[in-house]
Amino acid sequence: MVSNLAGGGVVEPGAEPDTRLGALETYAAQAHDHLGAGTDQLPGLLRPMVLQSWLRSMRGGVDPLDAVDGRGLRGTDLQRYRESHPIAAVMPLVDRLLLQDATGSGLIVVVADQFGRVLSVHGNPDRVAAVTAAGVREGDDLSERRVGTNAIGLVVRTGRAAWIHGPEHFLRRMHRLTGAAAPVHDPDGRLVGVLMIAGGARVAQPEVLALVKAAATAAEMDLALTAARFARRGAEGPGAAARSSPARSPDRLGLEVLGLGQPQLTVAGERIPLSQRHAEILLLLAEHPEGLSADHLALLLDDTDLDNATVRAAMSRLRGVIGAAVVGSRPYRLLVPLATDIEALRAALDSGDVETAVRLYAGPVLPRSIAPGVMDIRDELRVRLRSAVLRSEDAVVLGRWTACAEGRDDAAAWAVYRSTVDRDSALYTQIEAKIRVLDRRMGVNATQMQRFGS
Repeated sequence: MVSNLAGGGVVEPGAEPDTRLGALETYAAQAHDHLGAGTDQLPGLLRPMVLQSWLRSMRGGVDPLDAVDGRGLRGTDLQRYRESHPIAAVMPLVDRLLLQDATGSGLIVVVADQFGRVLSVHGNPDRVAAVTAAGVREGDDLSERRVGTNAIGLVVRTGRAAWIHGPEHFLRRMHRLTGAAAPVHDPDGRLVGVLMIAGGARVAQPEVLALVKAAATAAEMDLALTAARFARRGAEGPGAAARSSPARSPDRLGLEVLGLGQPQLTVAGERIPLSQRHAEILLLLAEHPEGLSADHLALLLDDTDLDNATVRAAMSRLRGVIGAAVVGSRPYRLLVPLATDIEALRAALDSGDVETAVRLYAGPVLPRSIAPGVMDIRDELRVRLRSAVLRSEDAVVLGRWTACAEGRDDAAAWAVYRSTVDRDSALYTQIEAKIRVLDRRMGVNATQMQRFGS
């Protein structure tokens, strides 16, 4: 068991900032020295929050000497994911409240998603380059499980504002950074993003954390006001949103189709609930950028001879929701970029980032849909993700997969998961019990399934 032994006097809360930060640096540096020596003692007065994060980082196998790697979302994959993400709706507000003042004073502002994925980094180019070299890079995963103790990772883990100074970061490459971060929640209380100010020691001042918390609170209020406006429009009737929308075509759209919730369309930063049929049509058009004839679209929507008149009526209703200039005809095709949550998941798989892919997988693609084209997409994505999970032999990834609805009874995944766990641990016993239940229920041997990759 790693302990946190006092290597000096307690840092008094009222101490001068430079003195207090100097003591934190000394204690954290001592802890890193002992960590590097392979001992089970951390002789430094790490703050309790930091100590607990260090312990989780160590148990998760994070290497404090880990170097920056090439994993992460990049290029157009990142751009489309960022533009369709709910946090995009509050970026104009964040720009006014945070970016202009903070970046103008030489600080860095980082915006991350609910998983710790960095969506954007703002500031002086030289300073952005410096934090990029430390691993705070657009598209990278700063979750605690990936890079250990850091401000964004702590916010994702705890849901509370946090600051991390210098050597308190678990990774040595981040020791020149100080970060103050705060969560942004949607009106239902779900974490949707993280705001962070990063820079040198002055970021550790209380007023900087207060500033980023105030910006996050304002962003939450803006999201709540947007939700209230849409609720009022819904009460006015199904055509109210379309009537109050501008006539021009939106610059971009976002589509969420993963999981059991109602499909959502993001237009100009605002989320609109979609019907099942409209979501099916938009998804199929996104998957076929070359366009679809009415006959082809009818076959992808229904293999029981759906007539073209029904397809035309559905397209007419869809244009009433998203605007007439969004979808072209002959063939039916999208005239504006449409980013889907499926694309972000595929991009994570393409880059080999299976852990992020599993976290992005909120559930099957439009699980209630029986449209043949949608069922093909659903099956393709599930098979590809499951194969990547089994090949990873990563305990964290396998733990997430076996905890989700589709992996809960996946005997092969449980068998691989068992092989990654210490045989003397309580977790091994739990996994073994689950495998025995599956063996009895399914009449198969999970170990054999693991061997043959079933």
